[in-house]
Amino acid sequence: MSEWEEKLPPIMREKLARIGEITPEEKARIKDLDQLTSLLSGFYKGEITSEALWKELKDYKDKGKSYLLKEAQVKLIDSLSMAGDSIELQKRKRGILAIETLKEDQNTATIEQSFDMIEGLRIRQKEEMEEAYNSLKAQVESNPQLRLQQVKPGQVMQLTVDEAIKTSPEWNNFVANHEKRYSQEFGEVIQKLKSEVR
Repeated sequence: MSEWEEKLPPIMREKLARIGEITPEEKARIKDLDQLTSLLSGFYKGEITSEALWKELKDYKDKGKSYLLKEAQVKLIDSLSMAGDSIELQKRKRGILAIETLKEDQNTATIEQSFDMIEGLRIRQKEEMEEAYNSLKAQVESNPQLRLQQVKPGQVMQLTVDEAIKTSPEWNNFVANHEKRYSQEFGEVIQKLKSEVR
């Protein structure tokens, strides 16, 4: 027992003894997961394409490390966001689908459907935001009083239409509720997508 272990309370020493040493298999798995993280980092940065990602993961599969396929797909799914642009979404979709082709039991059509749902959510969110913004813009433009904001007692400042909209409680409430709703829907699609990459 090492010196630092001797200084531990008896309960901690007992727990440490039960856990035991990391097996060579566990060490190899940790190393593989670190390499996968590094590989995906290159993919995110655009240093490697989905084809190169496919080739690297095929090598892992050929070495009997098929568990890394799902792991890679889940990490790619976790990197998705509602705020990301369409190019990044398509890039991750290509990566996930490329990995899917390496599996014996493929679920490509269902995965593509989930990505279509994500794209649909993003389009709907953007359209609703623009519609709400334009509605408020029409109200502010037709009522100049809405562009006035009191900065100090007896001192009023005139805002631009955009400033008036973005500082209005109505807009802020809409944005908060809108983002909450779409984040929840997005989260549900992401969970569905994760279950599809079995």
